[in-house]
Amino acid sequence: MTKPDDSKIKVLRLGHVYYKHKDSAKAEKFLAAFGFIEVKREGKRIYYRGYGSEPFLYCLEESSANEFGGAALVVESPEDLEKARAIFPDATDIYDLDEAPGGGRCVTVKDLIDGWPLHLVYGQTPVEPIKDYRYLDFNFPHKKNRAGNEFQRFEKGPALIHKLGHFGLCVTQFQKTFDFYTTNFNFVPSDVRNRSTLYQTLAHDVMQIQHDETGRHIASFLHLDLGETFTDHHSFFIFEGPKSHVHHSSFEVHDFDVEVLGHDYLRDQGYQNCWGVGRHVLGSQIFDYW
Repeated sequence: MTKPDDSKIKVLRLGHVYYKHKDSAKAEKFLAAFGFIEVKREGKRIYYRGYGSEPFLYCLEESSANEFGGAALVVESPEDLEKARAIFPDATDIYDLDEAPGGGRCVTVKDLIDGWPLHLVYGQTPVEPIKDYRYLDFNFPHKKNRAGNEFQRFEKGPALIHKLGHFGLCVTQFQKTFDFYTTNFNFVPSDVRNRSTLYQTLAHDVMQIQHDETGRHIASFLHLDLGETFTDHHSFFIFEGPKSHVHHSSFEVHDFDVEVLGHDYLRDQGYQNCWGVGRHVLGSQIFDYW
């Protein structure tokens, strides 16, 4: 476990993402089928929540171009907002999120390499969860956890979203971007890749990176270091490419049954997925890209 570093901005979790859409009506239809719940309209923006306690997870904005508007990182204290203003030369003043569900205060900064916005948020008011999923027992060939007369019934429809799981960017300078996020925030690598070898974290707290003669790091999955508190395998990932762009944002659902039901619902609505359903090697998460 790494020691706390008071010089870093402490991020507790991901909050939400902003996307701009040329065809907002088309985006609205897809987001509803995907499992988001509309919670508020304000001007050209529509805010969507999941079934959990986050006030919103996705902000759709009608625009003349399709763009990624950045991700929100929920920080531990108001001092983290002040710290951001001191660290980053282009940081905004602290402003109120008056129009957004949950309110709160925010500082927006940009990474110093490709200019992607980061919205640092504190003080949002959580909302009451609107669904409580059961934790199911599963049977295996040599271990039976569920009695034969205990049935499991599911509802067809969109896979309701629990939270924002992670987001990822293609960046033009991997090492500089990696240094930016790990120096200024409590992001630490879970896995780092070069062109020929995979380097993985050994234990919870030690990163063993070995280099061959020609290896150069080009991608990394990063998690939030919250000390003894367990965190996801990754909340953020970066990989190097010739042109910077957002790769995807990932949203978590309750379990595999909910995922597959949502997958089938999207197909029934005429959508075609990009990849999945499958399971990643790194982190072992089940994935389904649309």
